[in-house]
Amino acid sequence: MATSRYQNRETAINADDLYKNLLKKRGLHFFEQYRTARLAYPSEEEISRMTLVPHLWVMGNRFYKLANTYYSDPSYWWVIAWFNKLPTEHLVSVGQIIHIPTNLEEILDYLDI
Repeated sequence: MATSRYQNRETAINADDLYKNLLKKRGLHFFEQYRTARLAYPSEEEISRMTLVPHLWVMGNRFYKLANTYYSDPSYWWVIAWFNKLPTEHLVSVGQIIHIPTNLEEILDYLDI
């Protein structure tokens, strides 16, 4: 089972007036939400020590499919997206080369996950 990317994430209490009607309808006074994560990106030197597989993006590719192929777990799709600085698939063009870091444990350790 994959480690959740929400593990060790800070949360915040949101009781903003903007949500007043929604909270009232649901019988709530506030709701808790995750703060935006700040993920460090490896330096060129760190990247040079990693094992990367170049992948030619073709029609039908999806990050979750690549994560399933390389990590045997589609829930790690975000690692490929993060590493390539492409938060969504619509930012990848057919014919573009992306890089898959193959040592998942190393990447998760780097991210302290």
